[in-house]
Amino acid sequence: MDIKAFAKINLGLDVLCRRDDGYHEVSMIMQSLSLCDELSLRICSGGDKIFGDKISGDGKTADGSRSLAGTSQKNGSISLSISGQSPDVPADERNIIYKAARLFMDTYGINDDIEISTVKHIPSQAGLGGGSADAAAVLRGLNELFSIGASEAELCSMGLRLGADVPFCVMGGTALSEGIGEKLTRLKAAPQLYVLLAKPTEGISTADIYRDIDGSGLMEDAESRRDRAERMQRLRLAIESSDTEGLCKNCFNIFEAVTADRIPYIMELKERLMSLGAAGALMSGSGPTVYGLFRDREEMEAATEALQPELHEGRLSHLIKTGFCI
Repeated sequence: MDIKAFAKINLGLDVLCRRDDGYHEVSMIMQSLSLCDELSLRICSGGDKIFGDKISGDGKTADGSRSLAGTSQKNGSISLSISGQSPDVPADERNIIYKAARLFMDTYGINDDIEISTVKHIPSQAGLGGGSADAAAVLRGLNELFSIGASEAELCSMGLRLGADVPFCVMGGTALSEGIGEKLTRLKAAPQLYVLLAKPTEGISTADIYRDIDGSGLMEDAESRRDRAERMQRLRLAIESSDTEGLCKNCFNIFEAVTADRIPYIMELKERLMSLGAAGALMSGSGPTVYGLFRDREEMEAATEALQPELHEGRLSHLIKTGFCI
């Protein structure tokens, strides 16, 4: 079975508070993109083994991908291989793809061995939810492959155990995410826009950015909290009323202030995108990817050409209505 795992951006992102258990309460409007990783899921017969090419001592196959077969005393084994972008992503039990498969198989008592091949197109540590999208795709894919019949709500609940963005990636489309990511409200599909994703060379740790926001005072500032809540309401109204101008005007991300302290080029990149015709520009997630929203594809492509010499990675994408495709 082949399945696509779609990236996401945050049209609105607010962090409300840090809970006693260490998790953060958030309010986010999230949107799926056409940029995706490609996964292939296969049921394999036989016992524990590594599938495909011979593995070298560093864990790489002859074609440069990485693969590792994982085993469990309880259920079937998992063989995972990764190729494409994000060369530093581990292909073992540390990978969220592996964790998602292990969780699903243990939950439903699946004893078959499975092989998962992944071609990465979504860069890691980019604020685009690549790992979460892959995990969600695995949950949905295995649900179909083994005819389990788990509901979307059940898969979202399982996904929350893997990461706060996984439930949204299970649902896909346009949605309001609240709580720690488990409270999802599907919204009307956002107006059609073209999205230019521009990723600076640097990656960034989400955990580091959350620590920065904890010490910034933004969550405790009553006036700032009120302004962000009002902007989130305007953004949601713009989406529900198909108001493209209102959507672009009201996009915001609380993380921009602290991430830009670490990577100042982020704010310069936003200004460049706007000067090249973007109707709106924002950093996605904890960064450092910045996206520009364009009404016209040709204008977006011209902006891409203009930015290409100074970017580590630049990609074209567009808003889509679903976050998965089987």
